[in-house]
Amino acid sequence: MTFEIDRRNLLQMLGLAAVGGSVLSQATFAFAADTDNVTIGWPSDVPSWDPNLRFVPDAQPIFKLVFDQPLDQAPDLKLIPNLISKWELKPDGLSMPFEIRSDVKFHNGDPMTMEDFKYTFVERVKSGLKLDIANSWRTLTDIEITSPTSGVMKFSAPTPTAPQWLAFLGSYLVPKKYVESVGPEEFAKKPIGTGPYKLVDYQMNSRIVLERNDDYFGAKPKVKRVTIDIIKDPSARTAAIQSGQVDLTVNIPVREAERLGKTEGLTAEINPFTRLILLQMRNDKGFSDMAVRLAAHHAIDKSALSKAFYGGAAVPLSIPATPGTPGYLPDYKFAYDPELSKKLLKDAGYTADKPATFTLAATNGQFPSDFDIARALVQMWQKVGLKVELQQIEYSKYFELNRGGQLPEATLYSFDNATGDPEIFSGYLMNPKMPFGAWKGQEIGDKILKLFVEPVYEKRIAGYKEVAKEAVETGANIPILQSVQTLVRKKNLNYVKYGNAWVLGSTMSWS
Repeated sequence: MTFEIDRRNLLQMLGLAAVGGSVLSQATFAFAADTDNVTIGWPSDVPSWDPNLRFVPDAQPIFKLVFDQPLDQAPDLKLIPNLISKWELKPDGLSMPFEIRSDVKFHNGDPMTMEDFKYTFVERVKSGLKLDIANSWRTLTDIEITSPTSGVMKFSAPTPTAPQWLAFLGSYLVPKKYVESVGPEEFAKKPIGTGPYKLVDYQMNSRIVLERNDDYFGAKPKVKRVTIDIIKDPSARTAAIQSGQVDLTVNIPVREAERLGKTEGLTAEINPFTRLILLQMRNDKGFSDMAVRLAAHHAIDKSALSKAFYGGAAVPLSIPATPGTPGYLPDYKFAYDPELSKKLLKDAGYTADKPATFTLAATNGQFPSDFDIARALVQMWQKVGLKVELQQIEYSKYFELNRGGQLPEATLYSFDNATGDPEIFSGYLMNPKMPFGAWKGQEIGDKILKLFVEPVYEKRIAGYKEVAKEAVETGANIPILQSVQTLVRKKNLNYVKYGNAWVLGSTMSWS
């Protein structure tokens, strides 16, 4: 028998009674006086101004203002030309001829060349620097330069997702001449790219100020100056948009977004996108027993979580893929069944005197209602006899712990995939040789490694669907909900909505 709980009852169950009315008193709202400027309230800083160094999904909309990727994505996530004007991945996946634009300049006036491509994606990767981009381009052996504007990427193994990676995460072009002249540390202090904006001021964990690049090769941004205020606390971001301190902000609690959407001069959105809310799972410690992992999964009422914290907008997931993406299985359902959870634990020898125990880690304010969801999970697990310790971690600390293999048994996390391709969902979550997931089980990992080099699209997608089911049914992966982005903005501020929740200052304008 399932239990139905609305948001108020769930919050009361957790001792999180909703704040009546509003957190903040109704404030007089003022429109921005200067339409040449936009101020954005953002939840986290960039990890470094070297865009090849670290993968942090929430930094991508910032990086994309200063740097360019070889390929780009349209709002519907279709790959489109950018620095690369033409490309053709060969059927065997072992090479990809491409052509680049001849009219692109870096912010210091130097022209972009094929040497910059070879430097970024081959020489830097092989330099010994600990760059996250090296994980993306581990099979790239060379870029053969065939003319000033053309070349061929050559791979040591079939690399069917090479085009997707040219538009994803750390694959930003950096200037060979400048980086070699000043060194990587100085480059990270004074970065230059080819992007639509130049960095003119930076105060770590506080403020980023960008000014329009009037020599940009693409469409010129309408807003001259973009200021990004780093506001980690969601209550502070709520206060900042209500007071008019910022013109747009994201990832505040749904209830606050709904309230602010009724405020004169503001509009609010709750947008599902290509990101998963899931549990990063270990395969050892308190989760070495598959029965415990499966009991934990069957005990989660995902629909109740969506209704309580996202107004029902977040789609409950049974597979680590979001609706509409190639690896999604719309007809596959993993049952919410707390009685089965109890049976699994009993059959495995766990009792009230000897309960199964593990630790859950979660951020607080990195994505909407993250810590509230974590507390709700602990309550659901306690109802079936699981003893769980809840631990709060900083978003930046998560990456350090994951790379060092120091995450606890379960970590509530929002896993980004701007491309929608299943390799970057199941593949990167379940590949034990990569730093993105906590699961290090080799049985699933071996199947993933074979799919990484499968050049036939249909076979690759079918393979990922099967391995995703296997991961869920063995408790190696616990997907919970499709992520949603809450966004509140001034009504006369326009922006382009992307299916992967990019919020780009370069697309903004005032009306």
